[in-house]
This record gives sequence, C-alpha cells and structure tokens, in this order.
Amino acid sequence: MAALVDFGGAVDGSFEFAVPRRGTDSQTQLRSSSRFLSVTSGRAFRRIYVFHRGKHPLMEFDSSGKFARSIADDLFATAHTVRVDAEDNIWTTDVGTHLVLKLSPEGRVLLSLGRMRTPGDDVLHFNQPTDVAFDRDGNIYVADGEGNSRVLKFNKYGNVLLGWGMKGSGPGQFDLPHSIAIDDDLVYVGDRENTRIQIFDLNGRYLREWKVGHPFGLFIAPDHFIYMSDAIAGRILKINRDGKVVGVLEGPPPEKGRHFDPHSLAVDKDNCIFTAEVMPWRAQKLRPK
Repeated sequence: MAALVDFGGAVDGSFEFAVPRRGTDSQTQLRSSSRFLSVTSGRAFRRIYVFHRGKHPLMEFDSSGKFARSIADDLFATAHTVRVDAEDNIWTTDVGTHLVLKLSPEGRVLLSLGRMRTPGDDVLHFNQPTDVAFDRDGNIYVADGEGNSRVLKFNKYGNVLLGWGMKGSGPGQFDLPHSIAIDDDLVYVGDRENTRIQIFDLNGRYLREWKVGHPFGLFIAPDHFIYMSDAIAGRILKINRDGKVVGVLEGPPPEKGRHFDPHSLAVDKDNCIFTAEVMPWRAQKLRPK
C-alpha cells in the first residue's frame, strides 16, 4: 500500500480492481497481458473505467472494484488514456490507431477524430495522441504528444478550431505533452519530458508553468486541486491553483519489493484516489483517513 503524506493522514485502505475468473478471462488479464493502464470515472464515481493493453482493452467496474463489463473490444489497438465527459460519454486515446474516440455509455461510437492507423502532422491526423480534455462549451482539446508535440482544439462536432505547440523547451513548446486537463477556462498540459505543467488560456496563449517533476497524468478534483501522477518518481502530487505542492503520496521504497508506478489517476469528492499503474499492472483505489 502506498504511504500518504500531507493528504490529511495515512492511507486508510485500498483495494485492487480485478476481473472475475472465467477460464482464461481472469485477473491475470489485467496483471499479465496488459503492460499499460489508464483509469477514470463517470459522474459520482458510480462507474470506473480501466483502459489497458490486453484482451479486453476497455473495462468497467463499480466503485467497489467489482467487474461489470468490457466495452467495444474490437475498436482498440494500443490503449493510452480514457476520460469521461460531463454527459458520461467515454473518450479514449489510442496510440496504435492514432484515433481519439467518443463513445456513448453503452459503447457506441459517437465521434472519431484522426485517421485510422494513419499518423500525420496536419489538422486531420494525429501521431500517437496521448490525452483529451473538454471545456465548459464542449470544445475538445487533444494532447497529440507521442509523435507530435502539440495541442489541437476542436469544437463539439469535431471541427478543428486551432492548435499550438512544437518540439522544444521554451514557453508554449513541448517535449511529449502527455496529459491535459481543464478547469475554470485554464488549460493544464503535462509537458512530461520538460518536467513541467504549462498553463494556457482556452486559445492556447501561454500564461505560466510549474516545475513539478514528470507529469504522466493530470486530474482536476471537485475541490479544484490539481492531482498529478509521476511514474518515474513513484508518487502523486496534490497542487493548489498557485502551483504549490500541498500533498505528496509516495509508494514504498523499491527495496521493499513493491512498486508504485502511477500512470494515470482520478479523484472523487471524498478525496479517494483511483490509480492505474504500469509496472504492477494494477488499478486501485486509495482512501485517505
């Protein structure tokens, strides 16, 4: 179990998400067949979605970690990130198909951005997109990060509005924009290899940056704190709106034989943290006291 520091007490408990044993469709599917995990939730955290590189890439669990169903198994190639919008639609980024998909809660494709298995650097193509976020008007922001170093903004119908960013280390430039989140008309981009979070307005104007480590995942909690997962440091940071780190969640030392490798995360109104870890192939829920 990870140790909780300055989050209001020690970790009270945790559980891991596991699919039921049904022949070959067992917990090993999440632990062994997948080398990559992402986690997010629907409204009120009644539904938890895990996106991974395994036989059933997109899976739904209830808030207690009980497996509910797999969704649209044949749509995905190389899972990266899953998000849920204000209407409980499910969004996925896939670095193998180079697509960003919007799915209904039932798993029906509502919108597809990019071109299937065709990378590119124009506004009709992505090159291994990494994350997606939404503003209050329903506009869509895609971090096109593994192959390109940019953010593209679309309206809710999928028409491109603007884009910004290029490879580099200066203001407004990126070296693997790996995660993106929006709160109160501010766009937070996890510029992973430049070890910073950059903050922009909704039109891509650079405002400021925070040097906070390697931002793998970003999530804006209901109380507007920014949570950041850093799989290299093996920790999760809680950051206020001024960029000050006010909480740190760290795993046990490596010599203890366990790893804490958070790739993505979500946080509910009770400050429970849902994490997806790469090396332990584990999704879990951590409850603070």
